[in-house]
Amino acid sequence: MVPPPDNDVLWARAVHYSHSGSPALSGVSLGVRDGEILALVGPRGSGKTTLLQCLSGHLTPAQGEVWFNSVPIHTMNPLARERLRIDRFGWIDPEPHLVPELNAWENTALPLLLTGASHRSAKKAAMEWLERLDIGAYARKRPHELLQSQRQRVAITRALITSPTVLFADEPTAALHRTDRAQILRTLTAAARSHRITVVLATHDPEVAALADRTVTLLDGRRVNSVRLPDTEGSPECSLSV
Repeated sequence: MVPPPDNDVLWARAVHYSHSGSPALSGVSLGVRDGEILALVGPRGSGKTTLLQCLSGHLTPAQGEVWFNSVPIHTMNPLARERLRIDRFGWIDPEPHLVPELNAWENTALPLLLTGASHRSAKKAAMEWLERLDIGAYARKRPHELLQSQRQRVAITRALITSPTVLFADEPTAALHRTDRAQILRTLTAAARSHRITVVLATHDPEVAALADRTVTLLDGRRVNSVRLPDTEGSPECSLSV
């Protein structure tokens, strides 16, 4: 095995993965630079989520290599991969999976509390992140009292509160209206840049991809030069290239 370049925090080489015998990734290679915001773009079913899961250690490639700094994730045992995800990675799903019994700041603080942080320090950090994402006024609201866009902001603060080295975001604004998508993504990318958090996000939305430093395009599980993406609100199609 050859380690990745020094300036790549994540690095994948010739990654293959199949779901129940159906190829999802076919020889995908890429590098992600430290502090970069990288968008994985392509239509639904192109392999974006599977690649995120391989890069983050949720899945182990059938073939190929995945590295985090100088650590080969693809050779780690399940416990080591789980520890890496807890200590160094953050994850945002398309839908905010919040604990219904906890209010907004408690949901945000949960990762810190689970790692042994004091209640006082965890609450202080949670409130700071909620303020950064313009939702501090709703800190004591439970999920059912929040709008969808507000719940997603809480999910984002929960992913950011541990200051992960890499944040993985799988279609983080797919369920939101256009105005909410743009505002939340601008806030997320600004927060990541100010804390030098590397972001790898999957999207089929050209407007979301435009906020990234660079795009990598997938189609049918392969990396391609460009693909035409239909706009989700019905405006003309957009072509993305790498």
